[in-house]
Amino acid sequence: MKKLPKILIFDVNETLLDLSKLKTQVNKALGSDTAFDLWFSTLLHYSLVENATGIYKDFGAVGKNTLRMVSKNLHNLLDDASIDTILSNITNLSPHPEVKASLQILKDSGFILIALTNGGQKTVEAQLEYAELTAFFDKIISVEQLKKFKPYPNTYQYVLDLYSCTPEEALLIAAHGWDIYGAQMAGLQTGFIARPGKNIYDISTAPEYVEEDLAALTKRLTSQKES
Repeated sequence: MKKLPKILIFDVNETLLDLSKLKTQVNKALGSDTAFDLWFSTLLHYSLVENATGIYKDFGAVGKNTLRMVSKNLHNLLDDASIDTILSNITNLSPHPEVKASLQILKDSGFILIALTNGGQKTVEAQLEYAELTAFFDKIISVEQLKKFKPYPNTYQYVLDLYSCTPEEALLIAAHGWDIYGAQMAGLQTGFIARPGKNIYDISTAPEYVEEDLAALTKRLTSQKES
């Protein structure tokens, strides 16, 4: 086991925040139980297209346009007003049940807590404020400062540079296999939160931590700190 990390870098959507409210809205609007999953995959796909082409557009803009694309593919084309109404739910999401207590324990234990998201800065600040999570974080970072989406390596390196720490001193915590893989390629330790329907990218290196929720991961980290 590697040494205990001092900086914990958290993905936000799905890792900390429950997207079921947004999922329900998307599926209902498009009349399909798989519409949300198709849209979210398309959103991630085109964020990587932005990375590959050297172009950057706000994650919200990519989200809006990919939702329109998916609605067209599902033969239920949404107008701009409907899309805006649906996506406004992104700033009104609740945290998963164990998140607040876990973040409090981690903060009290002396870890530096960082939020790192592909979402825009104003959006993530609104999200965490609504979810009452803002006070737990030492810093809230959007990739818009770099204009590259995760899992681009420099997004993780940006946090390391801010705190003058080595990759081994940081732990990326996420419910997405692609985020875990990106952080691994940047040399960070990783902790996978196995939210329902989420899986590790099996041909990558195994994360240092794999737990069913943040409470279980918190217990492991704090017990290591105390030993």
